[in-house]
Amino acid sequence: MIAIEIPDGSPFGVDNLPYGVFSAARDAPRVGVRVGDSVVDLAAALGEEVFAAPTLNPFMAQGYDRWVRVREQVTALVAGDVPDGAVHAVRDVTLHLPIDVADYVDFYASEHHASNVGRLFRPDAEPLLPNWKHLPVGYHGRAGTVVVSGTDVVRPSGQRKAPTDTAPSFGPSVRLDIEAELGFVVGTGTPLNAPIPVDDFVRHVFGAVLLNDWSARDIQAWEYVPLGPNLGKSFATSISPWVVPILALEAARIPLPGQSDPEPLPYLRETGPWGLDVDLVVEWNGEEVSRPPYREMYWSPAQMLAHMTVNGASSRTGDLYGSGTISGPEKGQRGAFLELTWGGKEPITVKGEERSFLLDGDEVVITGTAPGAGGGRIGFGEVRGRILPAR
Repeated sequence: MIAIEIPDGSPFGVDNLPYGVFSAARDAPRVGVRVGDSVVDLAAALGEEVFAAPTLNPFMAQGYDRWVRVREQVTALVAGDVPDGAVHAVRDVTLHLPIDVADYVDFYASEHHASNVGRLFRPDAEPLLPNWKHLPVGYHGRAGTVVVSGTDVVRPSGQRKAPTDTAPSFGPSVRLDIEAELGFVVGTGTPLNAPIPVDDFVRHVFGAVLLNDWSARDIQAWEYVPLGPNLGKSFATSISPWVVPILALEAARIPLPGQSDPEPLPYLRETGPWGLDVDLVVEWNGEEVSRPPYREMYWSPAQMLAHMTVNGASSRTGDLYGSGTISGPEKGQRGAFLELTWGGKEPITVKGEERSFLLDGDEVVITGTAPGAGGGRIGFGEVRGRILPAR
């Protein structure tokens, strides 16, 4: 038996305890919890077969009451001694995609981001479209191309047509971008025609991850009218390997910044708002370029889930939905390079070079932290991706 040491100021203390899927040496992937710089093998520590699965889905499907009990068990376990064979150093394990993604939807919930994009794409019109403050706008993405942090991203090819071109052409994207987001993982789903009330969010959503919705802006701009993003988004979406439990985010809850004019329709009105005080940091080739603040988001994850199911759509264990780009009111808080460089017209300096969009070989790392119950910060880890040339 050993006692796990948690370094002072670690974002992975007992008020966090994020879940992930890992493998050590030649062992099969299984569920673990991160504690400090260690991973606790839950199958070995708790002796339950559900944690020997290569995905969190079987555990998540057991439901909210079970999530609460296991969190209590793990908290008690790591406060004492843990079996020797159940503890691995983070540096010695391989981290895998933590969930079997059932469906993927991405929202557009930042008023600052939506307004900036509106000004860029529709300079002679109102930045926000008439529906934006009445419902969480979103698009249905591709679950099969969600990948874990550290997976390389191949530059996508598709049709592009610049405003000055007379006809579209085909080739690799030349305006490859990021979108710094939070993603939310559904733990227990619902059948058809059983909408999830906005205040039932915590009983259905298991946890949150960092998410990078890679975006080919030139492909997107040509294809998105009238039905929205498709190939400009579907080639890759990266998520962090650690899923921070919703139970760990209670201390991060804050009121939403707006929604008084207009007041949301009844099905979107929360009695206990789920604004979240989460700070993200975006690094481009090792240099910090932005600090997107999730606290500025207009729509909450509870409202997104309620809207996603209000028409009778089913939900499933492993459903993933993204917040959309997180941006604040200041230039240094924008969560997409499209905004940060104002469509490429205002390049920024990265490692001494003027840059607008991603080049082959570039690497982007997004990290995030939030207030924890113990008064410190809890961490989401990172979501990292490097761009490879088109094939």
